[in-house]
Amino acid sequence: MSAAPTASTSASASKGPPVVVQSTGSGNSILRGNPVLEHIRNVAKEWADIVPDFQVGRTTCALFLSLKYHRLHPEYVHQRIQKLGNMYNLRILLVHCDITEHQDTLRELTKMCLINNITIIVAWSAEECALYLSTYKVYEYKPPDAIRERVDKDHMSILRAALTSIRSVNKTDVTTLKTTFSSFAGVAKATQDQLVKCPGIGQTKARRIKDAFDRPFQNRPATTIADVVPLNPARTKQPSAGAMGPPPVPVAGPSKQPPPRPPREPSPTWSIELDLNKSTLHYQNLRDLQQFLFPLTTRH
Repeated sequence: MSAAPTASTSASASKGPPVVVQSTGSGNSILRGNPVLEHIRNVAKEWADIVPDFQVGRTTCALFLSLKYHRLHPEYVHQRIQKLGNMYNLRILLVHCDITEHQDTLRELTKMCLINNITIIVAWSAEECALYLSTYKVYEYKPPDAIRERVDKDHMSILRAALTSIRSVNKTDVTTLKTTFSSFAGVAKATQDQLVKCPGIGQTKARRIKDAFDRPFQNRPATTIADVVPLNPARTKQPSAGAMGPPPVPVAGPSKQPPPRPPREPSPTWSIELDLNKSTLHYQNLRDLQQFLFPLTTRH
């Protein structure tokens, strides 16, 4: 174990996390004497001036917290998270549960981790804490094939993967549907009444299977341009007040057109000497003035 030169926390935060050698994890010097370090095996460790307690990868860090210490100093973990800021992509709070009444404390820590985008891991011994840290370091460059679902290339495996994507449909239901309808096309063409007759499939499950094949992928129909803008919008211009002339004479007989608008009242005679003071200007004068000055304005 080699000791790295110490520097201030602000300097390390500005320069970013130190480069971690593969298969080597970095530990904060404040953890000297922590019993977790004695149980870290299969990976090398070194001291470094870092903001978190452990750096188990280029973009992964961990903060260690003992619940017994947290009860005595509840502000400690908040200060550490605030100092951590937005550094690292995966941030872990490794909690050592070494007290008996831990339910309320873990609930509050979980809320805090959700707010600060931190993954909380609860361990019950120092050996388990060390095992988590070692596993994160060992699997730093491992592909996710070990935890990825494996789908075989045969017909039954593909059929099972497709039908189990429907809610509440399990592998036993897939075997029943395959035996009853012989093929995927037979299941897709089956009616809801035929699906209900299969053992283990009720009304709710049959409706979900039928909806998976019949309902469109979109929840609402797509809106076309014709629904928003008419193809040939009729744009009619209303004639001006002077060109209207006398109202048209209605023709005898049934008429589908609405009755014509009555002619408006004549505008008052304009005078330059009109008093526009607030004390004498009323709403009727404003309306008459507007109609006289802007007779061609069309109200929409």
